[in-house]
Amino acid sequence: MIQTVDFFTPIVDDPYMFGQIAAANSLSDVWAMGGEPAVALNIVGFPNCLDPAILGDILAGGAAKVKEAGAVLVGGHSVQDDEPKYGLCVSGFVHPDKIFKNYGCRPGDILVLTKQIGSGIVNTAINAEMASPSAVREAQTVMASLNKLGKQVVERYDVSACTDITGFGLLGHCVEMASASKVTFELRVDDIAYLEDAVDYAKMGLVPAGAYKNRGYSMKHVETGAVAEHYLDLLYDPQTSGGLLISVSPENLEDMIADFKAARMDTTVSIIGKVTPESDKLIRLF
Repeated sequence: MIQTVDFFTPIVDDPYMFGQIAAANSLSDVWAMGGEPAVALNIVGFPNCLDPAILGDILAGGAAKVKEAGAVLVGGHSVQDDEPKYGLCVSGFVHPDKIFKNYGCRPGDILVLTKQIGSGIVNTAINAEMASPSAVREAQTVMASLNKLGKQVVERYDVSACTDITGFGLLGHCVEMASASKVTFELRVDDIAYLEDAVDYAKMGLVPAGAYKNRGYSMKHVETGAVAEHYLDLLYDPQTSGGLLISVSPENLEDMIADFKAARMDTTVSIIGKVTPESDKLIRLF
């Protein structure tokens, strides 16, 4: 059995979309461990001053994603709060011999990421009323997209490690995975998929505070080389409902990428680097 819980404050104005994103984020941990969600409970904080219809839209968005996940929503709990909050407590199941671990990467493995990054930076641009409509649409589509299809592709192959990218940013999760595996990751910055306009917004300095906190936590483990500052901001950018980071045998890579394309996912899959023997740095950027 896998048990997980997650919730947060609104990151988009539309309550239905907020419910979808929060639910997708909460469900993600189950797939990141190789399991399938079965039962979910709502977790709600809501202020008395807002129209209850807003809460109804939030819950409807969450319920739609739980149904899409193939799980059952069986109730939940709400409290009065000064700021809206929503998420799920999720129970799922995985065969004990098929659990995805966030360690065990092997030198020679290829690193694959199943979603574009940059949601924190795009959301910062949205809050500043500087984001383009197309950038907003892509960011919301990616954040609301379930990792279900990605997991169903991944489980067919010789995957040594897997995790989902969330608040610690891509580099934070890479540091965690490389450290636990006693290896080094070599990442090709230009090969990583970014959300539309996220690079431009990073160049403009529209970077959330969480990115700087993430950088302070893990920068001592990263050799940045000549990588531009705005790309570092993107790599440390905290993600909401991010994709799966997979370490896979190179023999399986071509077939896996073909299966990702056949799955017709709403996100962009990218081959972002490789695993090498342990060195003085956990991460090297090129």
